[in-house]
Amino acid sequence: MMSKFMEWVDARFPATKMWEDHLSKYYAPKNFNFFYFFGSLALLVLVNQIVTGIWLTMSYTPSAEEAFASVEYIMRDVEYGWILRYLHSTGASAFFVVVYLHMFRGLLYGSYQKPRELVWIFGMLIYLMLMAEAFMGYLLPWGQMSYWGAQVIISLFGAIPVIGADLTQWIRGDYLISGITLNRFFALHVVALPIVILGLVVLHILALHEVGSNNPDGVEIKKKKDANGIPLDGIPFHPYYTVKDIVGVVVFLFIFCFIVFFFPEMGGYFLEKPNFEVANSFKTPAHIAPVWYFTPFYAILRAIPDKLMGVIAMGGAIAVLFVLPWLDRSPVKSMRYKGWMSKIWLLVFCVSFVILGVLGVLAPTPGRTLLSQVCTFLYFAYFILMPFYTRMEKTKPVPERVTG
Repeated sequence: MMSKFMEWVDARFPATKMWEDHLSKYYAPKNFNFFYFFGSLALLVLVNQIVTGIWLTMSYTPSAEEAFASVEYIMRDVEYGWILRYLHSTGASAFFVVVYLHMFRGLLYGSYQKPRELVWIFGMLIYLMLMAEAFMGYLLPWGQMSYWGAQVIISLFGAIPVIGADLTQWIRGDYLISGITLNRFFALHVVALPIVILGLVVLHILALHEVGSNNPDGVEIKKKKDANGIPLDGIPFHPYYTVKDIVGVVVFLFIFCFIVFFFPEMGGYFLEKPNFEVANSFKTPAHIAPVWYFTPFYAILRAIPDKLMGVIAMGGAIAVLFVLPWLDRSPVKSMRYKGWMSKIWLLVFCVSFVILGVLGVLAPTPGRTLLSQVCTFLYFAYFILMPFYTRMEKTKPVPERVTG
């Protein structure tokens, strides 16, 4: 009966073909390592955010008068509302942890190089939309840091010549952050941006499965096939990697649930203390800073004395990631076979990014500003100098087959 049912379905919808093309007959390299868990974990966290977000909207009121009270109502009176809220707020931070590690793997093994440029571009668009989604959602609790954080970020658009003032007012929908801003951010957060993100995720996966997955050696497994056209160094994604990913999911859920149940605020990094006060336009918090996953770019913004140049630098720090596939001129993909200059510059880039993230959380001082400027210079130098050091350095020979 099941066989006949599937025949009926396949005659009308390519269910079996999709299963084979993307799972059971999609051959992935057999040498995936720890860093390849984070793609599937990103999908897991996305599902968590969507499911918990839907349940939260059932009890949330998107108005300036009732938003904060509705969050308190969810936390105190809705059955299991507290865990839904913490799963969602912790999930936001978990999403960026997973995505940053996923991006680091791309940098480490050259997953952005030919023929995977579009895979990288779609991934960066997902990252950009995630930042917008997180920013919109950050205003919704209508706490002090939500209100003033949005005030600071939206006001940055005012630095744009000629259209800045009108653009800022258009984004707010009012002359200041108000219930109108909250309403439009709510609509974008729960409807528009999730649809865009889901569409980009589908495109990201389709592009990946068209060209095939990269691996720690940077070897194209499609070049070596057996008589049946099956890659010699490939194994079916299902059941091998679906089962392997379950291990990563279990470990991730242990850590994630431990944070949700014992440290949901994470010392004020996941949920800031001022956000437990209702938004007050007449009371400014002592120190305004965005959530930790935005702080590297916020530190770059503050490192530049001129406001317009700071906004350009902050935007450029994200935009330069989009052109990465055309900056790397190395004949090899993986960091295993690149020269010492690529390895040092990747380390410098990662250290600079982490330091900028820490500085973005802290209040500015002359010493911290100077350090931010140095790290900003190193951040951009990694990309600007890449065409030169990747072409100049001596690389190791890449093996014909994957080495495991």
